[in-house]
Amino acid sequence: MSAHIYKKLEIVGSSATSIEEAVNNAVVKAAETIRNIRWVELVETRCHVENQKIAYWQVTCKIGFTLDEN
Repeated sequence: MSAHIYKKLEIVGSSATSIEEAVNNAVVKAAETIRNIRWVELVETRCHVENQKIAYWQVTCKIGFTLDEN
């Protein structure tokens, strides 16, 4: 087995429904251009408030993925 080399990318996902959906939205969007996603680290969670209610969630994620081998 060869040694894996990883890279991390920080992105922010959002959702009007839940924190989990915000994370999933981030991963789905990242997967459009990034191969070999291996993990997600949740760095920060926050929400936007409108009219005294939560309007949407934002989750800052670090997406970990392996680099292609030559």
